[in-house]
Amino acid sequence: MKKKDFVSVRNWSASELDEVLNLAVAVKSDPRKYSRKLDGKALAMIFEKPSLRTRVSFDVGIHQLGGFSICLTQAEINLGKREAVSDVAKNLERMVQGIMIRTFNHEIAEEMAEEACIPVINGLTDFSHPCQAIADYLTVFEVKGKIRGVKIAYIGDGNNVAHSLIYGAVRFGAHLSVASPEGYGPHPKVVEWAQQNASETGSKLAVMQNPSEAVEGADVIYTDVWAGMGLESEAAIRKRAFQAYQVNDALVSHAKPDFVFMHCLPAHRGEEVSDSVIDSRHSIVFQQAENRVHAQKSILLALMQ
Repeated sequence: MKKKDFVSVRNWSASELDEVLNLAVAVKSDPRKYSRKLDGKALAMIFEKPSLRTRVSFDVGIHQLGGFSICLTQAEINLGKREAVSDVAKNLERMVQGIMIRTFNHEIAEEMAEEACIPVINGLTDFSHPCQAIADYLTVFEVKGKIRGVKIAYIGDGNNVAHSLIYGAVRFGAHLSVASPEGYGPHPKVVEWAQQNASETGSKLAVMQNPSEAVEGADVIYTDVWAGMGLESEAAIRKRAFQAYQVNDALVSHAKPDFVFMHCLPAHRGEEVSDSVIDSRHSIVFQQAENRVHAQKSILLALMQ
């Protein structure tokens, strides 16, 4: 693989994503085989948003591959204010071998990738969460034995997670139904791109407002918080708008009997998902969370070897 950056799932072809997914499977099954692949290499981790899974999975991942990480918070950098994004990129490219950035504005991640001559990985932006999508589809593959043709129902906010799921569905050949309240669906340009490219893998995308219709016959049900980081001021408004979109026992009854439940976490129990679903035998949220480590390791290997 000769990719320089991983800023969006849509920037990688279906074959490249298959390669990184297969690598994640291999890394998970035999981690010792890869324990020195990034010996001595440094990963700068920029966090403008707080993190549990992204921080731990990249930190553990780079260490288990023989490298090491340097964590940089807003206090150290304050991108675009204390120092220009381009200047940060030009400094880091002379000191480390890779950059992971978790920030608000997607354009910051894109600019970092454009300016730095070393690999840049998008750890999350308001528009996209590509690393999460790799872990998600790795989990679907483990549980269902395939991705192509699997029906996934995403219920809730058409946010960064939804965007990357859509891109991934198109690349991997999954069928994805997205149900969101009016005004909260995925970005039109993401939907348009998906509709233009879905035929390449036989993927199908349906965007709607009826959650029961989206879940009908689903193999996988996925949800996320109604008000993510940076949207806390909208929490009360969103709670009212999303009331009918809780993933609960009544909603999941429309899915296949062997459906699995997924959530990128953290979960707001009693809001987007009931305890009875997230704690049920159908829930694979912690397997999904663990797979962030294996997904990050495969991305690091693909870019930094």
